[in-house]
Amino acid sequence: MMDRFPFVPLPERPKLVWPEGKRLAVWVLPNIEHYEYRPEFVNRRNAWPRMPAPDVIGYGVRDYGNRVGVWRMLDCFARHGIKATVSLNFGVIEHYPEVWQALRERGDDILCHGFYNTRYLWGLSEEDERAVIRDCVETYARATGGEMLPGWFGPAVSGTFNTADIVKELGIKYTADYYHDDQPTLVRTKHGALPCVPYSMDINDAQVYRWQSEGVEFARMIRDAFDTLYEEGAETGRVLAICLHPFLYGQPHRIKYLDEALGYVMGHEGVWQATGSEIADWAMREWLPSWAMPEAGP
Repeated sequence: MMDRFPFVPLPERPKLVWPEGKRLAVWVLPNIEHYEYRPEFVNRRNAWPRMPAPDVIGYGVRDYGNRVGVWRMLDCFARHGIKATVSLNFGVIEHYPEVWQALRERGDDILCHGFYNTRYLWGLSEEDERAVIRDCVETYARATGGEMLPGWFGPAVSGTFNTADIVKELGIKYTADYYHDDQPTLVRTKHGALPCVPYSMDINDAQVYRWQSEGVEFARMIRDAFDTLYEEGAETGRVLAICLHPFLYGQPHRIKYLDEALGYVMGHEGVWQATGSEIADWAMREWLPSWAMPEAGP
């Protein structure tokens, strides 16, 4: 996998300067997802392990996100002037058209998160996986009047050894499938270099929830991560991903902690509140190709 991910230690990289000399790029990623009540295709993992089905608790809390939580979260973003990068299951476009319309009206960036968070890429043949990702590209084009799909993030964090090659082959701008850096990196594919914008599995409410931590702790984690990256960003630019789920931090007992944390982050000078597309474009145009462009491979 070293061939897939060219390794350059952080101290040996040239200085990264964000637009207008900003020191920290912050992208905010609500994962707006659709979970099938009765999945037609189960691959490698049971989406609803609380059996016997139906798992009304597991399904119900996630359905809450699109019925209620997403609207509360979007209102929070609006208070802080945040343009989100939405990690979107494309099933939302069909099943929740009001959500899709709201995202279009806000002008949020779209990071494709597959079709359903109950259908995984694990174990698919290269041909089948290509068909899945191509379907996403075509769905986005139909829904937007011909726009190209900006970014890719595997459904339920699933993928194969072929995913990056297919993403690049189909013309998607960047990936968020890897979580190994505080700066944009390059992924080597059979079709050339694919930029990766850092996602986070730490500053991520779904992970914090699994650790049985709640709002106060998650808000503290966001502030602490911000403080470190903001300080380090004075030397060379960093990226902070704040990864969210409306069914979790769109809940009435948690939203105030998200609101407080976002207010803290956005209250600092030197913050570039950017989308995934903006970060990828800037990194490719101004920084990565000068020193880290790998040859086609592996």
